Amino acid sequence: MSEQPQTTDLTRVHMVGIGGAGMSGIARILLDRGYKVSGSDMKESRSVMALRTAGAAIQVGHSADNLRLSGELPSVVVTSFAAIPQDNPELVAAREAGIPVIRRSDVLALLMQNRRAFLLAGTHGKTSTTSMAVAALQAAHQDPSFAIGGQLNRAGTNAHHGTGEIFVAEADESDGSFLSYSPEVAVVTNIEPDHLDYFKTEAAYREVFEKFAHCIVPGGYLVACLDDPGSAALAEGLVAAAARGEAQPFTVVGYGTAEGCDAHSSVPPAAIIDSTEVTAEGTVSTLRLTEAVNQAVGQGAGTYSLRVAIPGTHMVLNATAAALGSVLLGADVEKVIEGIGGFDGVRRRFEYHGTRREVEVYDDYAHHPTEVAAVLSAARQRVQARGGRIVAIFQPHLYSRTISFAAEFAEALSLADQVVLLDIFGAREEPVEGVDSRIIGNKIDSATEWVFEPDFSAVAGVVANLAQPGDMVLTIGAGTVTMLADEILLQLESGDRG
Repeated sequence: MSEQPQTTDLTRVHMVGIGGAGMSGIARILLDRGYKVSGSDMKESRSVMALRTAGAAIQVGHSADNLRLSGELPSVVVTSFAAIPQDNPELVAAREAGIPVIRRSDVLALLMQNRRAFLLAGTHGKTSTTSMAVAALQAAHQDPSFAIGGQLNRAGTNAHHGTGEIFVAEADESDGSFLSYSPEVAVVTNIEPDHLDYFKTEAAYREVFEKFAHCIVPGGYLVACLDDPGSAALAEGLVAAAARGEAQPFTVVGYGTAEGCDAHSSVPPAAIIDSTEVTAEGTVSTLRLTEAVNQAVGQGAGTYSLRVAIPGTHMVLNATAAALGSVLLGADVEKVIEGIGGFDGVRRRFEYHGTRREVEVYDDYAHHPTEVAAVLSAARQRVQARGGRIVAIFQPHLYSRTISFAAEFAEALSLADQVVLLDIFGAREEPVEGVDSRIIGNKIDSATEWVFEPDFSAVAGVVANLAQPGDMVLTIGAGTVTMLADEILLQLESGDRG
C-alpha cells in the first residue's frame, strides 16, 4: 500500500522510471513548482534529456546509489507498481531507509489538490480526449495544468503547470490507482475488459469504474459515452441507484450520437451528435448541447458545428466528451469548439510521418483490439476515396493480452488489406513458450493477406516491397514498432525494398 497523498513530503522527489510517458509529465510539473527532482531510467530518451535540461538529476540504469543524485536522500520515491519490479535496487534501498514509496497517481493527486480536476477515464481514448480537452480550455483562455500520456503535437510537451484553476489529466485504470483522485468532472469514454493480468476478472475491471465514479466531489459530474455499452451501463446503473434513493452527490449526464442517446434514454443527454460528414481532412459534426448544460452552468445550450481534424467516428465522440466537460467547468462554448477544431493531434495517435512514392505512412499507439479496429476503420475512410489499400504493421503488446484477445485482434486486423505481424513485445512479461504472433495471424480473415516477420531489421524492407501507390501504411502497437515508420519512408524513397 502507498502512503496517503496528503501526508507526503514532496521536497525532494526521486522517480524510478522517470522517462516514461506518465512519469515524465509529473516530473515536469514538480520542477515547474520548484521541487527538487531526481530519477533513473533504463535508457536515454528525449524525455530524459528534456528533464535534465529542466533541472532534474537523472541516471541511466538502476542502482541504490541513485537515491543520492540530488545530493541527499529523497523525501519520497515514486514508481509505477505495474512497470517497475518490487526488487528494483532503488525501491529496496528506499524501503530499508524508511523512505515512503508511492505511486505516480498519488503524486498526481497531490498536485491536483486545490484545483478543479477534470479527469478523462476509459479503456480507450484517454490520451486523445485529454489532449482535446487541453486544447479546448487553452482556447478558452483557462491555462489549465495538465498531465497527458502522450505529447501534444502543437505544445510539444505532455505536461504543464498552468496558472488557471483547472487541472486536466488522464485517469489510468490499469492498476486501480485512479481511485486516488477527486474529480469535479469525470469522463468515461468506454469500458471494455483489459488489464486482466491485474484485475483477473471482467467483473472486477468494470467495478473499478463504478468506484471511480464515487470519487467525484459533491456537485460534480460524471460524463458517460452512451454509444459504448460499458460506459452506458455504468451511467444507467448510477441513475437507477439515485432513483432508488441511494445517496449520490454528483450528477450523471450522457453524450453520444442521437442513436446512442435514444438507446439509453434513462441517462439525461447533455451533448448529442446529430450528424457527421466525413471528409479527406477529417470530420464535421452537428453537435447539440441540451438544456442540461444550461441548467449546470447557465450557458451553452444550442447547436454547433464541431470540426475534428483527426479521422474516425471515435474521435468525434472523444471531441464531444472534451467539449462537454470543458463547458461544464464554465469555459466559453464557442471558444471550446474553436479550440477543438484547431487540435492537430498527439504523437503516436494516427500520427502522419510522410509520403513517399504515393504511399502515406502513419504511426499509432493502438494496442487493444478495439483501438486497432478504430484506427483501421479511420484509415479505411481516408483511403477509400483514392482506391488505395491499407498495409498494417502490428506488434502485439504483452503475452497475456495477446493470448486473451488473439481472436479479437485477428478480427480487427482483418479490416486491413495486408498485415505484417511482428514478434510480441513482452515489456514487463517473460516470453511464453510456444506463443508468438502467429496465434493472431492464423485467425485473420482469409480475405486479408498476412505475413509473420520476426526479424525486426527486415520489416521495413518487407513493407516497402508490399506497398503500392495510393496505399496507406500504418505501424501499430505500444512497443518498438514506432521506430519503423521513418525507416519505411527511407526505404520507399531509396527504392531499397529488401
